[in-house]
Amino acid sequence: MTTFKMSNLSVRLLMDETTEHPSVSFSYSNWMSNVKKSTREAYEAKPFSHWILLLFSGAAMLIAFPASSLLSRLYFSNGGKSKWIISWVAVAGWPITCLILLPTYIFQKIKPTPLNAKLVLSYVVLGFLSAADNLMYAYAYAYLPASTSSLLASSSLAFSALFGYLIVKNPLNASVINSIVIITGAMAIIALDSSSDRYSYISNSQYFAGFFWDIMGSALHGLIFALSELLFVKLLGRRSFHVALEQQVMVSLIAFAFTTLGMVVSNDFQGMSHEAKSFKGGESLYTQVLVWSAVTFQLGVLGATAVLFLASTVMAGVLNAVRVPITSIAAVILMHDPMSGFKILSLVLTFWGFSSYIYGSSSSNSSTQASSSS
Repeated sequence: MTTFKMSNLSVRLLMDETTEHPSVSFSYSNWMSNVKKSTREAYEAKPFSHWILLLFSGAAMLIAFPASSLLSRLYFSNGGKSKWIISWVAVAGWPITCLILLPTYIFQKIKPTPLNAKLVLSYVVLGFLSAADNLMYAYAYAYLPASTSSLLASSSLAFSALFGYLIVKNPLNASVINSIVIITGAMAIIALDSSSDRYSYISNSQYFAGFFWDIMGSALHGLIFALSELLFVKLLGRRSFHVALEQQVMVSLIAFAFTTLGMVVSNDFQGMSHEAKSFKGGESLYTQVLVWSAVTFQLGVLGATAVLFLASTVMAGVLNAVRVPITSIAAVILMHDPMSGFKILSLVLTFWGFSSYIYGSSSSNSSTQASSSS
């Protein structure tokens, strides 16, 4: 699903990532020394409340997103059929983010960002793409185990790097390219292991449809990432927390409108009552699954936005890498997902790919800082 991704997209600009790649020598020992030094300096420069908020934000990211993924899969495994409903739930919690945004206007006396034709059109395009992205991921949850869909969705990192390079001219160093190759290999391993990874009631065509739409959703997420970054560079300009929340609210609201239209056309609103009655666990569980799916997803969005604003994209990348095995392990324990040796290998490779990307991003930042200080 895309709402978390949209927050990841928008707030990345807050961290003022480098757009140049000077050729400065780099070693792992120097990098570790710089990390320790910068960590100590950062800790001493911020009040204790800052780190408490960062701790809760990171916890929200690591708990809420896996919970949302498992709830989406639970919806389908207990008898849910509609991909539109899960897509709609992904953005139905947008008022939660809005409630966080409104106090910034009141207590900090900040004015909302003025809207113009280009900005509105950009929000509409991103909202439509987000709605389409959510629908693609809904197909993945319908046909794939939660652990598999989580692993495949991690390929969005590779697409984000590629589209960021092509559209926003973000740099690609050897470590980032290495991460793209590794994650691509991990996805290929899952495809080769479909026989042991597929539920007995899912046909081969359905499994590969879920696989296809998961990868397409990840690719679309990468495009949304780059377009959102371009939006900040070209139109918004201001780099602050409330601007990132504004973009999140507007894009989610428009995605909610498009998804609601899809629900109306497909008559899924009328079908919800019938689906609830036949849902395994009853109507009460059906309602809880949908409500908590919306709530957990938005809490994850807010957590990710806060982590990116309070820390860095590297920290968000670390937490995003950690949540992949958390989701996979939780799915195996709670939902009895199949876990073959191939999937474990794919999980290890995915984590390796994330680490390579984080290393590459951090080395670029360290090189830029060294160049600017000389």
